[in-house]
Amino acid sequence: MEDARIGWIAAIIIGGVAGWIASSLMKSDTGIFLNIVLGIIGAAVASFLFGFLGINFGGWLGYLVAGIVGACILIWGVRAVRS
Repeated sequence: MEDARIGWIAAIIIGGVAGWIASSLMKSDTGIFLNIVLGIIGAAVASFLFGFLGINFGGWLGYLVAGIVGACILIWGVRAVRS
């Protein structure tokens, strides 16, 4: 099966939604721009970690799940460093 890719506009939209959901779950007060950044970078981090474990996500839903998980990891990491 071929790996489904999304475009950069879709990555921004899905990244923003993923970052917003993660900031809501983690009770973090971040703005729209930071939500997008957290979602996109979080998706990259989570995709790497999941790939390391042999789990692969594809398409919009996979990118959203990876973005949420990765953004939560990033928020947790920032909180750990600040404490």
